[in-house]
Amino acid sequence: MSADPRLPAELRRWADACILPGFDGPRAPDWLRRRIAEGVRGVVLYHANMAGPEALAQLTAELRAENPDLIIGLDEEGGDVTRLHLTEGSPWPGHLTLGQADDPDLTRRTARSIGSRLAELGVNLDLAPVVDVNTAAGNPVIGTRSFGADPARVAAQGAAYVEGLQSTGVAGCAKHFPGHGATTVDSHHDLPRVTEEREAFEEIALPPFRAAIAADVAAVMTAHILLPCYDTVPATISRTLLTGVLRERLGFTGAVITDSLEMRAVHDRYGIAGTALRAVAAGADALCVGTRHGEARAQLLREELVGAVLRGELAAERLAEAAARVEALAARAVLRPAGAPPSSDAGPPAEDGAGLRAARQALLVREVPVLRQAPVVLEFQDEPTPAIGDTAWGLGSLLAEALAGTEVLDVLPDAAPSVGHLPAVRPIVAVVRDLHRHPATLAAVTALLAARPRTVLVEMGLPHHQPHSPGGYLATYGASRVAALAAAEVLLGTAPPATPCSGKRPDAP
Repeated sequence: MSADPRLPAELRRWADACILPGFDGPRAPDWLRRRIAEGVRGVVLYHANMAGPEALAQLTAELRAENPDLIIGLDEEGGDVTRLHLTEGSPWPGHLTLGQADDPDLTRRTARSIGSRLAELGVNLDLAPVVDVNTAAGNPVIGTRSFGADPARVAAQGAAYVEGLQSTGVAGCAKHFPGHGATTVDSHHDLPRVTEEREAFEEIALPPFRAAIAADVAAVMTAHILLPCYDTVPATISRTLLTGVLRERLGFTGAVITDSLEMRAVHDRYGIAGTALRAVAAGADALCVGTRHGEARAQLLREELVGAVLRGELAAERLAEAAARVEALAARAVLRPAGAPPSSDAGPPAEDGAGLRAARQALLVREVPVLRQAPVVLEFQDEPTPAIGDTAWGLGSLLAEALAGTEVLDVLPDAAPSVGHLPAVRPIVAVVRDLHRHPATLAAVTALLAARPRTVLVEMGLPHHQPHSPGGYLATYGASRVAALAAAEVLLGTAPPATPCSGKRPDAP
């Protein structure tokens, strides 16, 4: 191979096509512009790149000035994980809200609305939907990002999401293969280990991926998890899983994208370059690099991929195949001109009210009284996961807009206000997220309910802990802005009749 003088240049081109670098800030850095001109085929945007819709549109235009067909991806799942709406919360319900509403048409319309907005802003790859089946109540990284704990429901909802999203021309990416829902460790921090036997795991985890593939999803993202029933290495670098299961058994022919290589589950064990080489050899096509040291890492990965081929450690055919799949993804993710209708098989156009209808339909409401005076709203804060980041959530602001004099307090679990300091004649609304996962918050809320039993408890995460108290209980199955709006309607007595599913049990383990 080395005798062909064209080969190193060809190898560099293939390597560049496989690298999806990240960067800091809302403007395209000069180094990235150069690398796009040289052959980098895509980028992934993160929290650090977001400065509002106008700034995002400007950023994507800057990037596309170097290559109009560039892949520009980000995580816009709706619900808790949003990039477009960090400061106000997502106007689209998250996956668990949609799963609880259990209406594929509403899911399809919601995803179409997300795709339409992304296309307007110049984004052509959405790293969604999440098709993990969340069977572990204590899962710290999936939770409300999943459509639920029932494989059939997750499969139906995931397929509907893919259909709606991709009808806009934006490519979808089903994640996190082969399934992150049974884990109790966040792969941003350490390597999760799934202990199920293969047959039991596949019965639950694989149906949603089969459904997404049947819906012609453009891409699949890998999970940094260890499944000893398949391999001794994480799924992202497992040829058994990426080639043997995903490609050969499930028949997926699209692009395989890794989760971020800077996540500690793999970074601490193999490093950025070590993980990248192993992932491509295993069958991955595109490498999410992450945000730190973008220029240096993009250069390092190019050198390592090219060097691995020249040293005989990576087959040139495998690198060429990976690059070709990324090129195919870029050719597929073509943004429609502004104002163009969705594809002819997409059904009716997206409706702005679909997300709110889903949020209303998903609510679990138990004996919640209508607020007749301005309440004190206690919003219990816990450390958000890296996937969610510092994103606005809660419903205090909505209640304050409707009821003058409403007091909204952000509460840290170890600094909960003394019950004696709360006004005795004012209603109390306590807002939590994943109460069952945070012992300090659970202790504080338990004490609050004991002292003020008529407190209304609003759960905006997984509703696994549902205390029975005279004050009532309300669960939204997610912390999106639209879910908060649906909850506020119930508390204010303005909800349309017969929308909350009173007493409905969650689809949860």
